[in-house]
Amino acid sequence: MKILMFFHAGSTNRGCEAIVRSGVNLIKEKYPDAIVNLASFNPESDKFIPQIDTIFDTGQVSVDKFSFEGIISMLKVKFQKDETYLYRSQFKKLIKLISQHDIFLSIGGDNYCYGEQAWIYEVDRLIKKAGKRLVLWGTSIGEEDLSEAKIKDLKTMDLVLARESLTHEILKKNGVVNVKLVADGAFTMQKQEIVLPDLWKETSIVGFNFSPLVWKRNQASKKAAFNLLQHILDTTDMTIVLTPHVIISGNDDYEVLEEFYNEFKDTARVLLLSNNLNAIEYKGYIAKMRFFIGARTHATIAAYSSLIPTMVLGYSVKSKGIAKDIFGEEKLVLSINEISDSELLIAKFEEMVSQENEIKSTLINEIPRIKENAKKAVDFLSELQ
Repeated sequence: MKILMFFHAGSTNRGCEAIVRSGVNLIKEKYPDAIVNLASFNPESDKFIPQIDTIFDTGQVSVDKFSFEGIISMLKVKFQKDETYLYRSQFKKLIKLISQHDIFLSIGGDNYCYGEQAWIYEVDRLIKKAGKRLVLWGTSIGEEDLSEAKIKDLKTMDLVLARESLTHEILKKNGVVNVKLVADGAFTMQKQEIVLPDLWKETSIVGFNFSPLVWKRNQASKKAAFNLLQHILDTTDMTIVLTPHVIISGNDDYEVLEEFYNEFKDTARVLLLSNNLNAIEYKGYIAKMRFFIGARTHATIAAYSSLIPTMVLGYSVKSKGIAKDIFGEEKLVLSINEISDSELLIAKFEEMVSQENEIKSTLINEIPRIKENAKKAVDFLSELQ
């Protein structure tokens, strides 16, 4: 069995890394002889991930408008309103791999959340035309993300694995019958044990993650987050550890967290983690925290799966669905509009602190079930053979 994980943007997004790490590990545990390859848009960032057999560079190819491909593409778009030839030219490095594999796992959990991306549909169409098995691996899709073309594409797949129940319900309601409910594989990802700085041994730690993506969608949220951290410093003896999880130019958590660090560094109670740690190293640090506040979904998954009470600065269906599946409600998940309200942020933080024992008890009871749901993904794969 030859499997290709594809539509992977690269591991400078530690959440994408966590999906690959956990996915290949789950597959190899159940199918030790399986060959699992990775098609990446940034292969240099993935070389340190174990168990992958081969990493292919499948980055988008720039098509010169004066080349043969460019001219044909232009004519087809102009006279036939057909962009498929252009897509096949841009993604020919990926398309070339179709004949070499049996099962294709589309692993971008958020790829269907960012508007219409017709090139995805064309690649999927070519995979199915070649008679291969196609799986959407651990997706989240909101009602607002759906379109007629997107639903049509989803229905062509052999299997759609929803990583939380809200997406599962939405897809079922919209006629996608090939959908199964699992959980994000990153819940099963191991952490790397790390040596703690002395300061960590002397005080409780609250982790804080913030992202440019959230800030750009609600620019008042940064000021509210500053007020929240000031409240924590004023009313507790906890140390705040600023925790980046995506380090991509133009979308770099580290850059925005540096602003928080510079604001509070003189307190000697705010630390900023390095931006060159991998996903299991970040999880190693997060696992040593008392509380976690995060915008990046896979940073919060690292916290949940380490049994850390967590407050989510959520901006999509995935954050709400994951919390609902753990707690039975969207507990301590704030919407994009709510996170600019300083008083609400502070109130939710105080709620998390006051309910610490109750939350930890729920996590202790529910996370094993969530991990088992994540493992079901590979059981569903066996049904495709």
